[in-house]
Amino acid sequence: MVVAKWSLRGSLVVLSVVLLLAQYGCAVYEVPGQQPAPVEAPPDYTEPTETSKRPDAATVIQPPPREDLHAAYGPLLARAQTAASKGDYEQALTLLERAQRIAPDSAEVYLALAQTHSARGERAQARATAERGLLYCSSAAQCARLRVYVQR
Repeated sequence: MVVAKWSLRGSLVVLSVVLLLAQYGCAVYEVPGQQPAPVEAPPDYTEPTETSKRPDAATVIQPPPREDLHAAYGPLLARAQTAASKGDYEQALTLLERAQRIAPDSAEVYLALAQTHSARGERAQARATAERGLLYCSSAAQCARLRVYVQR
């Protein structure tokens, strides 16, 4: 008799769970006669027009002139060279890293970094820095000076 009570209670619990799941949409069962929700078709692809391919020349942001950047990091390069000539390579590297944050695409800064790393005896770091600087060199002379550190 006790077993019959527990099995009846267990059946009621299972039935109530199934009904709750069906009520809140978690059941797999579909109501007969109901259609599934339609799948929306993707919008038709249209080729971009010639005017939409390129931004207007007035909206393109031009980088600042190089002279302005050189005025910003030039004094840092001079101070770094002075520090390196005194043997204070830590100070020189600190100043050069600041210059690099101002002008991250300046081959001149990468050259100074490579020279300082080489003076410290860090040949691998000097080479890696010079290789990065080669991405930004703008003259043959500047590229040649960077290649010296790459070939070491």
